[in-house]
Amino acid sequence: MLRTATPVLSREAPAQAARVERDETSGRGRVQSIDIVRGAVMLLMAIDHVRVYSGLPAGGPTPGIFLTRWITHFVAPAFIFLAGTSAFLHGRKQADTRALARFLVTRGLWLVLLELTVLRVAWTFNFEFGHYLLAGVIWVIGWCMVLLAGLIFLPVRALAAFGMVVVLGHNILDRFVPSLYAMLEKSHWGWLWQFLYLGGPIQIGQHGPTLFVLYSIVPWVAVMALGYVFGRVMIMDEPMRRKICVALGTASIVAFLVLRGFNLYGDPRPWVAPAHSAHAQSQNAPHPGATGSAATASLVAQQSAPATPPRRPQAPAWISFLNTTKYPASLLFLLMTLGPMLLVLPFLENAGGRAAGLLRIFGRVPFFYYVLHIPLIHLAAVIVSLLRTGSVAPWLFMNHPVMNPPSPPGYVWSLGLLYLVWVIVVVALYLPCRWFAGLKQRRKDIGFLSYL
Repeated sequence: MLRTATPVLSREAPAQAARVERDETSGRGRVQSIDIVRGAVMLLMAIDHVRVYSGLPAGGPTPGIFLTRWITHFVAPAFIFLAGTSAFLHGRKQADTRALARFLVTRGLWLVLLELTVLRVAWTFNFEFGHYLLAGVIWVIGWCMVLLAGLIFLPVRALAAFGMVVVLGHNILDRFVPSLYAMLEKSHWGWLWQFLYLGGPIQIGQHGPTLFVLYSIVPWVAVMALGYVFGRVMIMDEPMRRKICVALGTASIVAFLVLRGFNLYGDPRPWVAPAHSAHAQSQNAPHPGATGSAATASLVAQQSAPATPPRRPQAPAWISFLNTTKYPASLLFLLMTLGPMLLVLPFLENAGGRAAGLLRIFGRVPFFYYVLHIPLIHLAAVIVSLLRTGSVAPWLFMNHPVMNPPSPPGYVWSLGLLYLVWVIVVVALYLPCRWFAGLKQRRKDIGFLSYL
């Protein structure tokens, strides 16, 4: 695969490839920037997962709670985009494209299996598989890897076109979602649309478990495909790499500001200022925590719901502006999150100091970190419940993070406690992650470590 791509890049590509491989083993240079960004999103991810067990709502009602949720929106886009970039860089060490495809299929299916088993138990601390299964971010990364295994055989321009068309165009369906959802409820193929795009709960068989699709395939498969194409940028010489990253990041941010500012296109929920349309916003926008089919069902209900006064104060305009749709991820959500990531990436290539070293450790072992941090956060929540009340709330053993009932009265944490637990969890994860990063570095002969 390296030799096939070399003529497309430049005459100096062989030397650049050697530098890339040295960077991968030493932790310096361009791969360092990827590791630092991945490490940062790993830390942000833990904030939202601590929030799950804190009982605080997703996205509101106060600015502090909104920003606690909003800052974690950068996680999934960066995680999935850079998974595609890492697949490209990993493919350069494979014998050919077929070898990379086999790796993507096997690793993707492995991730799906772990999501449905190990991670499901970590989220819930119960074994009631007959009632609830979660199709979360690891699920969607797994299936996107399986699909990417076929997409990598396309010419690079065709792969880039596929990614751009899906990311830019899927919000065309926004105006049809209410009627589409109502129609699919009566169809035997409704589950497929939920799996691919709409998300939400899927009943498996008449008496089987409910699979809650939190992350649908579209548009994430396109995000991963674009990340794979972006891998070619990461092996260019540094000036060109920086120029392209800055241009892509700036263009994405500007596009977000223009499209969002004028409510032109790219998100099913237009932003509004409270003074102009507080009532319309409260009636027309799903709750910030609504996901998948819950959000689309809310849109269907709007068409027949009688007009009633808003039940709570309207959010400030800046919250409405930033409150883009994550499930499924809208174009504006992706521009808002991927733009800053692309802009900052080239400036981290030569970052040093303890902070960069800490982030690099976590960024080298993102999946290992993910598998550890969920049960650790859940266990921390159990300990907090015991310390605060003298007993463990049964609520902590229900079907988190999306099919659990409201937290019991008096349980909800303060934001200060949320962030304190987050810091403790991150500190506790550092040594295991540093050990595993060193193990992967020393034992490259153990192929299975690449699946973690």
